Amino acid sequence: MTRTAGSKSLWIALYLALAASTGAALAACGGSSEIAPQAMPQSVSPAHAMAQWQRMRAAQPACPDARPGEAQCLALIQSRSGIGPTVAGWTPSVIQTRYKLPSTTKGTGQIVAIVDAFDNPNVASDLAAYRSEFGLGTANFSKYNQLGQQKNYPKGNSGWGVEIDLDVEMVSASCPLCTIYLIEANGAYGSDLEAAEAEAVTLGAHIVTNSWICYGSVSCVGQSFFDTPGVEYLAAAGDSGQGQEGAPMAFATVASIGGTQITQCGSSYCENPWSGSGGGCVTSIKKPRWQHDTVCAGRATNDAAAVSWDLAVYDSYGYSGWFTVGGTSAASPLLAGVFGLAGNATEQVGGRTFWLRKHRRHLYDLCDGSCLFSSYSYGTGWGSPDGIRAF
Repeated sequence: MTRTAGSKSLWIALYLALAASTGAALAACGGSSEIAPQAMPQSVSPAHAMAQWQRMRAAQPACPDARPGEAQCLALIQSRSGIGPTVAGWTPSVIQTRYKLPSTTKGTGQIVAIVDAFDNPNVASDLAAYRSEFGLGTANFSKYNQLGQQKNYPKGNSGWGVEIDLDVEMVSASCPLCTIYLIEANGAYGSDLEAAEAEAVTLGAHIVTNSWICYGSVSCVGQSFFDTPGVEYLAAAGDSGQGQEGAPMAFATVASIGGTQITQCGSSYCENPWSGSGGGCVTSIKKPRWQHDTVCAGRATNDAAAVSWDLAVYDSYGYSGWFTVGGTSAASPLLAGVFGLAGNATEQVGGRTFWLRKHRRHLYDLCDGSCLFSSYSYGTGWGSPDGIRAF
């Protein structure tokens, strides 16, 4: 299917409407996996106390449609204010409980690099506010430009600023002890993003997450910038539904990460596919040797998934603090943090680990009757984390 630049917002709005229309049904948790919640130490109201109508509020892309040749940031602003004492949305403790993450004991010394475009001048203070609210401690955080300098940052952009805050906060949510490097490209064109990718490796990161996409193009950035031995690359799958793939998520050397929704089901947390999640069959990319399905003749995406809806985020650059944010751009940094917890990133290649039979039992099966084969679907790949053993 052909996409024009001016149609992106229409596609996103359509799939967000589909996601919202299915949200009420998710509360029944039919066919979803679930886990009992634990007590949350945060001084906030849990997300399940939010009114259903507010949680289903239509979202808007944080960034306008990308110009030809540019990458699109994927953060979706759902609500601009909380309804509780301070925040609304899923909190780190809910994420850690749902995915059984050893977030308080693992991740020290693991560097997770985030590549985004433009500058958020408030990112350090926003991250500090987020971590303080949820008792995550002081971040080991550094910000660089695409040349590796801690000065001469790009011009600010409040849309990409939301993306930047979402990314650093989601890594913190899953792996508070990880070291976080933010590399800000001068802009959203391929040459700048490639420079930032290369700099992330130069700075010593073995995990690099990307919350942007070139819809409909696998040539906007070079695949070689996502193919460094000993480095695990991740990328968000996009928010326009299946069949809208692009770089870098389509590359065989990148773990393509889809989106899910978490809901409260009685005394448990349930998880289901998110209708807006990208993913599909990319015939222009050679099928990697570790994919053995006969459904897709090329690169099958996605590889795995994580929550992409109703997430609490703090942003003071162009916004007034707490709001809820969604999109697969939340899932990619969240799972980058899980790779940090596992500590095996130097042994990984893209999404290969999730296709190994011995690892699939450590992922929640989320395709819910829509499997293409076994427990695999394009939208959620092989599923979301059930602990860290699949990583």
